[in-house]
Amino acid sequence: MRKALMALVGTIGLLLGPALPVSAAGPIPIVHTERVQAGPYGITIGFSAWPVRAMQSLDLLFTPDDGIAGKSGEITVTAPGGAGEESGALVRHPRQREVWGLDVQSLPEPGDWTLTFTVRGPAGEGVGELRHLNVLEQPGPPLALSWTIGTLPLFGLIGLIVVAWRRTRRPAAVMAAA
Repeated sequence: MRKALMALVGTIGLLLGPALPVSAAGPIPIVHTERVQAGPYGITIGFSAWPVRAMQSLDLLFTPDDGIAGKSGEITVTAPGGAGEESGALVRHPRQREVWGLDVQSLPEPGDWTLTFTVRGPAGEGVGELRHLNVLEQPGPPLALSWTIGTLPLFGLIGLIVVAWRRTRRPAAVMAAA
């Protein structure tokens, strides 16, 4: 009876364990901050990696001086030279719910990026910019070289399967005689 009870408790744990919220990740380590004044709202921008490099994932946290309660906002990310813009609502960071943020975001190319914030709250609407966010070259080898090296084991596996298949296949003459 005791073994059956332990098995039942273990099964319930395995079923419900993945459904629990992820809290083991802990707070995001902020290694660099910048300040932006968006009208009446001061915003601290925290970066989880510094210096920022192209194609490198990082967390961005946006913390208004008096918190996010009663406020909403938008962020516009402008590529170097104004080549492209991407806008979206400022939402709570998935791992630090008391601030706005972008989780594992990456900027695709090096150069001077601009982050524009529009914040609406009790003191009205404010717009502020973080200009000249210098994004450095992508770390490591070029992307094409990385993909080529990464797919070599796949090509080796395909070759191994083809050789094994050809060696284990019975010739048509042997199959006809059987």
